[in-house]
Amino acid sequence: MDSGAVIDTVRTALTPGDVRTRLHAAQEAQDALDAVKATLLAELDASKDFELDGASTLNTWVRNQLRMKPGQATALVRNVAAMRDLPLVAEAALSGQISSAHVQVFVYGLKHVGLEPMRQFEDVFVQVARDCEPGELYEAVKHLKDKVHPEDLDDAWERGMDREDFQVNAVPDGWHVSGFLNTVTGARLKKVLDSVSAPRDKDDDRTGSERRVQGLDDLCGSILDNGLPSDKGARPHLSVFVDADTLEAAAEHVKATTEKPYLIPKPIPATEPAKLAGHGSIGPHLLMHFLCVSEFTAFLMKDGGETRQAQILNAGTARYQPNKTQRRAVIARQQGVCATPGCNHTHLQIHHVIWWSHGGPTDLDLLIGLCVRCHTLLHRGRLHITGNAVDGFQFTNRHGRTLRKRRRTAYRQAA
Repeated sequence: MDSGAVIDTVRTALTPGDVRTRLHAAQEAQDALDAVKATLLAELDASKDFELDGASTLNTWVRNQLRMKPGQATALVRNVAAMRDLPLVAEAALSGQISSAHVQVFVYGLKHVGLEPMRQFEDVFVQVARDCEPGELYEAVKHLKDKVHPEDLDDAWERGMDREDFQVNAVPDGWHVSGFLNTVTGARLKKVLDSVSAPRDKDDDRTGSERRVQGLDDLCGSILDNGLPSDKGARPHLSVFVDADTLEAAAEHVKATTEKPYLIPKPIPATEPAKLAGHGSIGPHLLMHFLCVSEFTAFLMKDGGETRQAQILNAGTARYQPNKTQRRAVIARQQGVCATPGCNHTHLQIHHVIWWSHGGPTDLDLLIGLCVRCHTLLHRGRLHITGNAVDGFQFTNRHGRTLRKRRRTAYRQAA
């Protein structure tokens, strides 16, 4: 598109008339101007005249002189290569038939497919770019890449396995989920989420995000209800820990604010906040919600936050598996997290400090909650635990070096 054609196109966009025609004209002019900028940048790059303005690179000159963001400048500079090496792409771009975003896909093709294959199918891809949005062009170019370089698919799979990670971290207003899954695990998760988040019926007006979150919640609830294989038949559960004074104050506050919301509620007494294991403090309304849908077990606590277990909870050597009350007492004693200093995992297995196979009793004072990893380290001889719940447990590594106690325990005792 020559300068006169660009001017005519801009004039069409600014002239009153069918708004759709005007938008098409505006987009065509913008695409052509982007291509002109890429062509001029190629000339500037060849002449190195950007150094006259004190810029060490072409990208720096674009950012400083054209006032573009780094990402925009980088994309525009990269388009120079595609405009130079693929003449049909340059022609379509300069005539406003394809956008700068389309040209960026051709840049991807030159890098990952190669110059010769891209030239071989250049006319086909240019036609796709004229008819389709950049995403569809990308899929076409990527399909060629997969055909020309099938070994890259296996390389990508292996790289994905090296990168895989999955984290669920507590933040003040909920949980932040992040990570990267390999091809197989990600496909399985996607299949599960697609299944559990499907609309229930034609009247299901929930958004996609609402359906995905609710589906995941239903799935997790089903798993927790039926137990996990690693729990040896004991059903895993969420744990909330709350003092009696806090529970009473929360109940009164929630009752007042829900039954008579038009009244200003009395200030809540300054009590220890309830804690959701693995997350942290929670408010009175969420506490009452948990209390409504959960089982409740009361434990008598000594001053200072330590539990003194009644001997009635000690089962001696009569049975190997701790009963439900013993499991809950151990979890409450540890505030729902692994007892190993520095470990914050909340999925706990109950371990006999004096091993059952060595004659150890199933007594509460000699039971401790460990996450799966720490439990495995212990049985591999890399972690050692001695002592009892009354006098305190001691943790050492395989070299006999004592592990530091978690700071928050010391804080709670000082408070």
